[in-house]
Amino acid sequence: MSDANGAGLQADADLEEIAQAQAAEDWRPLADRIAGNARDFLDGLTALAQGQGADETVPLLLLEIAQVMLAGAQLGASKDVILPSNWEPDVGADPDLALDALRTGLAARLAGFDEYAEIFDPYADSQATQFRLSDDLATVAADLIHGLKHYEAGQVAEALWWWQYSYVNHWGTHGGAALRALHSVVAHARLDVADEPAQR
Repeated sequence: MSDANGAGLQADADLEEIAQAQAAEDWRPLADRIAGNARDFLDGLTALAQGQGADETVPLLLLEIAQVMLAGAQLGASKDVILPSNWEPDVGADPDLALDALRTGLAARLAGFDEYAEIFDPYADSQATQFRLSDDLATVAADLIHGLKHYEAGQVAEALWWWQYSYVNHWGTHGGAALRALHSVVAHARLDVADEPAQR
């Protein structure tokens, strides 16, 4: 390889590195917000799975999922995040055992109304399918954790790319379904009041 070719390849590599750094800085304000939302959701979900919500578990879960879905809506409304290198770096395996404990804890707190029926895609599906709130919430947590691993490794653009892609493709659907189901539980609790005996 000639010195000229070697210098050209090095220049291309330098330009790609500069482009990646610029992309990361352009996306950093949004990434910082989403990372904060993700951590708040995971902390709240973990506390509620451990029973810290007591009788207020369902309305608190409704609040948690509503807040993280607002973060997801920001991702959906943003322009597409394109990775300069067009590939996702490896960030290692996700913590399956911790997610299993989270899912089990949520299922225990949601006993009696963990399972619900949902039309997953209102434009493509014509029949409802059975889902579990505990699975949906753990699914959202898993996708957020994966993005946080990129973010904490300093891979800002990669974190946003993952959060945006998985919101549109996966956790947004599960989160939206969970939001609707939790709202229904809260609504029934408030509105389904037993008839009072008539006054004589």
